[in-house]
Amino acid sequence: MYPTGDNEQARSTAEAVARRSYGKLVAFLAARTRDVAAAEDALSEAFAAALSDWPRNGCPANPEAWLLTVARRKAIDNHRGQRRYEAIDTEHLENTTAVSTAAIPDSLGAEIPDQRLGLMFVCTHPAINPHVRAPLILQAVLGLDAARIASAFLTSPAAMSKRLVRAKEKIRNAAIPFEIPGRDELLVRLEAVLDAVYAAFTEGWTDPAGTDAARRDLKDEALFLGRLIHDLLPREPEASGLLALILYAESRRAARRNTSGEFVPLTAQNPESWDSEMIAEAEALLHQSSASNRIGRYQLEAALQSAHVSRVRTGIANWPQVVQLYDALFLVTQSPVVAINRALAIAEMRGPAAALEAIDHFAEDKRLAEYQPWWAARADLLSRTGAISQARHAYEIAIGLESDPAIRRFLEERRSALPTAP
Repeated sequence: MYPTGDNEQARSTAEAVARRSYGKLVAFLAARTRDVAAAEDALSEAFAAALSDWPRNGCPANPEAWLLTVARRKAIDNHRGQRRYEAIDTEHLENTTAVSTAAIPDSLGAEIPDQRLGLMFVCTHPAINPHVRAPLILQAVLGLDAARIASAFLTSPAAMSKRLVRAKEKIRNAAIPFEIPGRDELLVRLEAVLDAVYAAFTEGWTDPAGTDAARRDLKDEALFLGRLIHDLLPREPEASGLLALILYAESRRAARRNTSGEFVPLTAQNPESWDSEMIAEAEALLHQSSASNRIGRYQLEAALQSAHVSRVRTGIANWPQVVQLYDALFLVTQSPVVAINRALAIAEMRGPAAALEAIDHFAEDKRLAEYQPWWAARADLLSRTGAISQARHAYEIAIGLESDPAIRRFLEERRSALPTAP
C-alpha cells in the first residue's frame, strides 16, 4: 500500500483505474446484476468510497479488486433496497461476492475475466434501438460521457442521454442475457460493435501527442478491442477492415506533430517517420478482406487510408481512385462527414469550385453547425476560390470550435495567410 494521508495519490490511482479498467469492471458487475445502470451506479459508489478510504488507509496493492469487492456489496444493498429483483438474483450475486480483498491475487485477469466483448454484444441486442447501440457501447464499455458520445454522433447531449437511459432500462426489463451470441446472430450485431470501436479510436485520435491520458488509453483500448474482434471473427471482412483502418491511422500518429509540437497535415508528413510494421500489417489485413468479395464501410475506409499512404510515399497522384472510393463509401454511409472528405479530394482533381458545389447542399444540415472539419474544409475551399471574406469567417468558426491547441494554431496561420481585403 501507499502511505496513508496522501489525497493526491489516492485520486491519481482512482483515475488510472477508471481509465484502465472501467469497462472491465462494469461488464463483470453487469453480467451478475443483469442491469447496466445498476452496475455503473455501484461502481460509481465504490469509487466514491475509495476516495474517502484510500487517503486514510493507503491505496491497496490491487485497487481494481478493492473496487470490485465494494461495488458488489453496493449492488447487493441497492438491489435489496429497490426490491426490483427476484431473490434468486440477489442470492446469485451474494455467492459471487464472497471474497475478501486479501484473497484476491495481484493479477486482475485471474480474478476479473474480461467480459467486455459480451457486454458489447448485449448492447447490440435486437431489442435495443439500432441508433443507440454503438453509443451505448461507448458509455457502458468504454466509459465515455454523453456529451462526448453526442459529439461523435453529431447530436445533442440531452437527446443522447435520454436514449442511453432508455436503452439501459430495456436491457434490465427485457432480461437480455449477458453472453456472446451464436455466430449467425453475432454477425447481425457486428456493425454496431465495429462502429463503437471506431468512434472510440477517433476520440483517442484527437490527442496525437498522447498528452491526454484518458484519450491515450481510449486509443489503446480501441486497438485492443479491434484485435479482439478480429481474433473472434478472423474471416469476417469488416472486422479485418476496421483493424486495418486503425493500424493505418495509428502508424502515422508520431508524424502528426513536429519536434515543436505543431500540427503537420498528411501531405507534409515524412513517410520515414511512419510505422512500417503497422502499415504492412494493415495492408495484409486489407488484402485478406478484399478476397471475400463482400465490400463494406470499414474496408472502404481502410482502402482510402492505403491510397493516401501510397500517394504520399510515392509522390504519384491518385485522386481519381480516391474520389471513386469516397463515392462508394458515401453510397454505404450517406454521411456528411464522408461528403466533406470527398469534396476535398474533388478539389485536387477538378478544383475548389467543383468541390464547393459538391458540398453546398449540406450547408443546411444542422448536424454540421458545430462540426469543426466542416468549417475548416469550407474555409480552405473558399480561400482557394478567392472568396476571402467568407473564408476568413469560416476559419474563425473553425478556430472557435477546435479544442486542440496545435490544430487551432495551424488554422490561425491559415487565416493569417489570407490576402488582406481591398
